Amino acid sequence: MPKVTAVNNEILYYRFDVDGDNFTSAGEASVQTKRILRRVGFPPEAIKRVSIAMYEGEINMVIHASGGVAELYIEEDRVVIVLTDHGPGIENVELAMQEGYSTAPDNIRSLGFGAGMGLPNMKRYTDGMEIETKVGEGTKITMTVNV
Repeated sequence: MPKVTAVNNEILYYRFDVDGDNFTSAGEASVQTKRILRRVGFPPEAIKRVSIAMYEGEINMVIHASGGVAELYIEEDRVVIVLTDHGPGIENVELAMQEGYSTAPDNIRSLGFGAGMGLPNMKRYTDGMEIETKVGEGTKITMTVNV
């Protein structure tokens, strides 16, 4: 269950812990996010875009970083997703943004994950995406979906 905080009257804040190495629970934050956005009345297209971006981010944290934290800021006209992990970091962001490029190990690929579409899909379904990463320390990705 996410931790919920009202930041102020105009912003709702939710925090989800993403369990690393657990593909069974991967996607929970995106499912809960979809429910939350429906409940507050966001349009279906915005809900779809946020859910896809959140799911791709969750899967990346499970595959590459042993989990992390997904934060959701819901404002009247946009949703901001902040994904933070303490994994290995991304060595070459430009290369990682290319469709089909993946550093996922073969055992992960055999499960149907690691096709190299995570970061490209996150960018495709959002209106803005920033990646802060440091090799050996982790990655923070901030995505915005405007309504």
